[in-house]
Amino acid sequence: VDGPGSPRDVPPLPGTLPVDPSTLPDPIRKELEAPDPVAIDTASAELADGMNRCPKCGSTDIRHKPGTDLLVCLYCRHEWDGARVEELFGLGDGIDQLKGTVIASGARDIAADAKVLMSFKCSGCGAEVTVNTENAMTARCHWCRHVFGVNEQVDNGAVPDAVLPFHIKKEDAVARIRQFVDKRRLFALKAFKEQFTPENVVGVYLPYMIVDGNASADLFGEGEIKTREYTRGSDNDKKTYYDADVYRIGRHVDFTVDDLPLESSTERGNLDTRVNTNNIINTILPFDTKNAVKWNASYLAGFSSEKRNSNVQQLQPRLEDQLLSIARAQVEASVGAYDRGVRWEQERLDVHGSRWVSMYLPVWLYSYHQPGGNGGMLHYIAVNGRTGETMGSVPVQQWKLLLAALTVGTILESIAIAIVAGTQ
Repeated sequence: VDGPGSPRDVPPLPGTLPVDPSTLPDPIRKELEAPDPVAIDTASAELADGMNRCPKCGSTDIRHKPGTDLLVCLYCRHEWDGARVEELFGLGDGIDQLKGTVIASGARDIAADAKVLMSFKCSGCGAEVTVNTENAMTARCHWCRHVFGVNEQVDNGAVPDAVLPFHIKKEDAVARIRQFVDKRRLFALKAFKEQFTPENVVGVYLPYMIVDGNASADLFGEGEIKTREYTRGSDNDKKTYYDADVYRIGRHVDFTVDDLPLESSTERGNLDTRVNTNNIINTILPFDTKNAVKWNASYLAGFSSEKRNSNVQQLQPRLEDQLLSIARAQVEASVGAYDRGVRWEQERLDVHGSRWVSMYLPVWLYSYHQPGGNGGMLHYIAVNGRTGETMGSVPVQQWKLLLAALTVGTILESIAIAIVAGTQ
């Protein structure tokens, strides 16, 4: 029926017409058109009951063999190696073909109501054993001594896809930390030297997202080539001037990244240098993540750990910052002719695809809290649990630094006077 009042004359209700994504602005359009995340199932079905059993005798009393990637049964002494996730799940393949977002099952979003306490019923005696995943991933039954490990990938951020076992033993880490501090004792805070006990170093598994990426970037800006250099004035009023040709330049680069590590703990990712020295952790990179093995809680026996509390979406901005830095480094060789430097004014990054894997990385940590305003400063000395690379922050006596600076200044001034006197 046509005419006034017919259904054909009634305007459609808001939101009832399909929206053409091509008519929407870029950020919204890209989000709508992006493919749904693809999941890689890395769960260990054989460990879902919390029991890590020796493949030879069935015992659950299993430990990591220090200095190796091996697990050892403390009952029959059988040793075996964990499967490397790189080969097991093909994580090193097809990076240049990545499209969209690929997420391993241990890197899924953390449920808002995820619990930190996990209970297991012991298959040996029927007792219930509870594990607090905030600070431990293994527990022993207090009745029959069966050992439990948290291996089920529930959505609480506690169980990653892979773990990189410790190779550096504690005594080695203690020696490295002691050597690091000894070289800096002259200027160290007196209270720090008195309380320094490197034996208190703690082995901890820190949570990371390991990311593969397929990306391209466009950079636009200005580059300058010096044509002349000259001075004007005399004595204290002398100034140096430069003439330069200025060029508009642009660069495009396609690139991939393999195993880029991003901290997935908000506490560890907080790089506020006024209250902590978390940035120390970044100075002991890289880790040989290619050797990471499939998750098994037995690797964590005797060590502490931190839970992941950041999801992929929250880490996307940090990934993009890292990728832009990589893009700038990629084009650096092509702008060497601009000897007065290049100023990038516009940058555009396209992440065609990414793959996210949750992983625990091994670090030996020594911490010291220096009292002061705003809660003081938390200092760390860290040792890479695989390579032994050591870096840290030692609280210093400011007056000693000032005295040293004044002394050096006085010596240099004396040398300068002697040189001037010798030329007269």
